[in-house]
Amino acid sequence: MKTIFNECHHFLLLLVTTSLFSTQQMSFAMDTMNSTQILRDGETMLSSGGNFELGFFSPGNSKNRYVGIWYKKVTIRTVVWVANREIPLTNTSGVLKVIKSGNLVLLNEANDIIWSTNTSTTVEIPVAQLLDSGNLVLKDANDDNPKNFVWQSFNYPSDTLLPGMKLGWDYTTRLEVYLSSWKSNDDPSLGDFTYHCDPSGYPQNVLKKGAVEQYRTGPWNGLRFSGKPNLQKNPIFKFGVVINKNEVYYEYELLNRSIVSRLTLGPSGVAQRLGWVERTQGWIVYFTSPTDNCDIYKLCGAYGSCSIADSPVCGCLNKFVPKDPQGWDRTDWSNGCVRITLLNCQNGDVFLKYSGIKLPDTRNSWYNESLSLQECKVLCLKNCSCMAYASLDISRGENGCLLWFDDLVDIKELYAEGQDIYIRMASSELETSADSKGRKPKILIVSLSLVTGIVLIGVSLMLSSSQRRKKIVHHLRKRGGENLEYGNDHNELPQFDLNTITKATDNFSINKKLGEGGFGPVYKAWMLYREEKSSELVDSCLGNSRYLSEVARSIHIGLLCVQQCPEDRPSMSSVVLMLANEDVLLPQAKQPGFFTGRDILNAETSGSSNAAGSTNEMTVTLLHPR
Repeated sequence: MKTIFNECHHFLLLLVTTSLFSTQQMSFAMDTMNSTQILRDGETMLSSGGNFELGFFSPGNSKNRYVGIWYKKVTIRTVVWVANREIPLTNTSGVLKVIKSGNLVLLNEANDIIWSTNTSTTVEIPVAQLLDSGNLVLKDANDDNPKNFVWQSFNYPSDTLLPGMKLGWDYTTRLEVYLSSWKSNDDPSLGDFTYHCDPSGYPQNVLKKGAVEQYRTGPWNGLRFSGKPNLQKNPIFKFGVVINKNEVYYEYELLNRSIVSRLTLGPSGVAQRLGWVERTQGWIVYFTSPTDNCDIYKLCGAYGSCSIADSPVCGCLNKFVPKDPQGWDRTDWSNGCVRITLLNCQNGDVFLKYSGIKLPDTRNSWYNESLSLQECKVLCLKNCSCMAYASLDISRGENGCLLWFDDLVDIKELYAEGQDIYIRMASSELETSADSKGRKPKILIVSLSLVTGIVLIGVSLMLSSSQRRKKIVHHLRKRGGENLEYGNDHNELPQFDLNTITKATDNFSINKKLGEGGFGPVYKAWMLYREEKSSELVDSCLGNSRYLSEVARSIHIGLLCVQQCPEDRPSMSSVVLMLANEDVLLPQAKQPGFFTGRDILNAETSGSSNAAGSTNEMTVTLLHPR
């Protein structure tokens, strides 16, 4: 009987103990922990909405233990914050607890504090709470006002910026919030890279490796950062920069709470916005920074401009030349560019407009939100140290004033997505510039004339053989007096029937050819193009022109227009695009349709030839006025 009583007693004791232990486990499924509770390895805290979980974990292939916060509903464990980054636990004996002094501490097996919130503020009933935003806060149990939080993990992030976090400066407390990369995927200790909202001058976000700048977003322009055209208004999140006397910071908020999105700084120094896709159970990249080589900080030096579409990527702004030409030829662009004509503030300077760029580094800048662009110009002109000015806010037109007081560095060409800047130049440059945006139209006019000439010459040569003339005549007779029209929408253009054209050209006789112009016949153009000697076709009066490369490009385009296969020839709209935009890559020109294929060099001594005519009988290009 006694034995039965003892067994029942032990069973009840075990049941009570188990019940108490289960109660303690369940308490940590809650989002709050007070000073009478502890969190052991293997136990977790869960935010009220079930979005985030806090507990002990080992990253990657490491066996070290850390206290961290991760997404609860994401099947791939993704840690967004780590407490003891620099001092890991080597076993599972660690405990996390709130002490009566008002701090949250992590203890090792020897009961030593290896991490603490380290706050000097005391509260009556201290508790730690994991909010559904992923923010771990230390506060008084009876006070839910965020302004009175004793401590919060959002002020001490690791490598992840969550919605609602402020990346920047609190001037009242002198606290800076910034991201710092992990050392590796297995080691969450401080890595080489940090990401900041830099308030010196006008605010911009800057990525650093140690103390050295690696990349910057460009200044905030009211819509986005100047150098991030892909950061646009979207249905996923809203974002902005807050600037006032008390704080400067960048933040974002999700527009749909069901979306999981984060901004993270990887161990290799790449910042990424990632989104969780439930269907595929994986993370996708929304955008990355830096994006390409032109995002490398100061790659092209002062007054150098980087274009990822060019080779090499660095060039000087218009009216500037390399400061170190030899170094420039060796792809060492660090010395940048200098003005062709030196400034002379006493004799009067002017400003030239440069469009479509990522605005230069603003750490040596000054700004005023109330000035107009014209007032900004006047202010800059009065100060000989002012090198450039631009609009501060483009969200509602051109508002505010941004001035630069040092050499302009880290300029990137963004074309349509870029901004305008007005750079100080010597007054004499105004006469020779026709302003920096007037260069393209002039070249386009000359180039169109050149290409048109080459096309007409090519057409006249293609129609010169007697066999081809017979086919055309037969074609004309078959069609009778049918008009050749441009279309119903262009009746204002002159119309001629083919009989009239045939008569006017004496049955497309070579004697009626319009002429060769100053650039030689097309077959000569083809031979010199193949030998990469297109510049020899340029008239001597243009030999020293700074636009020599544009002329060579126009010859290239002209040859594309008379290629043997019709499908290889560009449309007129494509021709205009290629002439107007130097960033459009040109395909290699193939053999012209009228090219005989014989050896031109030996043609004078040889009477034989291997003629190879065009497979195209006749093509007509229709001009559509804009």
